[in-house]
Amino acid sequence: MKIKTSITLSAEIVYRLDRLVGPGGNRSAVLHERHRRDARDLEILNRESKKLNREAQDVLGYQDG
Repeated sequence: MKIKTSITLSAEIVYRLDRLVGPGGNRSAVLHERHRRDARDLEILNRESKKLNREAQDVLGYQDG
């Protein structure tokens, strides 16, 4: 189910969105795609978190030495 809503954005954000989508473009599509990309990135980070944490601990070990 979709619900139509309105939000207030700064003029700067609207200007940047308009530059991204071009004339007649769909601002909502850009925002939706960014949300999808962020969700995908979070899923990858969660999946790889143990490996990333081990690498970070390894790097921090060099700083203590």
